Amino acid sequence: MQNRSIELALLGVLALLWGSSYMWISLALPSFPPATLIAIRVSLAALALLAIMAARGIRMPLDRQNWKQFFIQSLVNSTGPWLMLAWGQQYAGTAVSSVLNSTSPLWVFAFSFLLLNHGERPGARQLTGALFGFAGIVLIVGIGALEDIGRNLVPQLVVLFGAALYGIAALRGRVFASLPPIVPAAGTLICASVVLVPASLIVDQPWQLTPDTTGIVAALTLSLACTALAFLIYFRLLSTLGAMGTASQAYLRSGVGVFLGVVFLSETLDLETFAGICLAIFGVVLINWPRAVKRQDVSAPVSAAK
Repeated sequence: MQNRSIELALLGVLALLWGSSYMWISLALPSFPPATLIAIRVSLAALALLAIMAARGIRMPLDRQNWKQFFIQSLVNSTGPWLMLAWGQQYAGTAVSSVLNSTSPLWVFAFSFLLLNHGERPGARQLTGALFGFAGIVLIVGIGALEDIGRNLVPQLVVLFGAALYGIAALRGRVFASLPPIVPAAGTLICASVVLVPASLIVDQPWQLTPDTTGIVAALTLSLACTALAFLIYFRLLSTLGAMGTASQAYLRSGVGVFLGVVFLSETLDLETFAGICLAIFGVVLINWPRAVKRQDVSAPVSAAK
């Protein structure tokens, strides 16, 4: 139980890191264009994780198969969703994008029936939790946001597809089960950097930028805390809480955003938003509630339970 409490605490930390990333992005964007900011985010995070690995004597694998898996993971877990959200949110609107982007636990549930064996699939309780969490997000963002769904269909579908990629990424995390969490985290970010850094050099010509102190601090925080540390926690949780449990942090991110707004921006917390946060938390609890373990025959040898 204590170990699970630690993992749930880490889930909260992950939600805090990724939930606060929107604030850091908004502070950094006046200094850095989107493509360059994302490139800085992934490249500095990759360097930070590589430095930690060097200090701990951990080496990256050199075989082609692992790097192929890292590259695919980078496409579905960072490069693809981040670029899709950055483009789609401009036209779909922030509120609708927040709702659509929070559907990743529902995508995990749907894709699990295509990719997992029967005994590994999430059950009815987890589906109920996913639906409660999604309802909470709708209340947090505002029910009025649903009225805009379908008005800018293509950008909204792009944001929704990005959320689906998050679901695939969570389910794919099992292929890295034999590696320390820091290895796939670093490998994924390295592969993302290989794509995004050249793109930013071509599109933005960042050597001409003159960022201010606020933008630099925000970019560093986004890279080191919201990406390097967050990815390290993410890959650990995939092996402890599983895909559905890890994806449930999507329901906590909006609550984190509201909390930061109340604390730092003097925003108010209305009843509808508070109810949404409670529903989202309840959904996360349902998703991560441990399954009942069948009682084994006491006469069975200990090794049979390993």
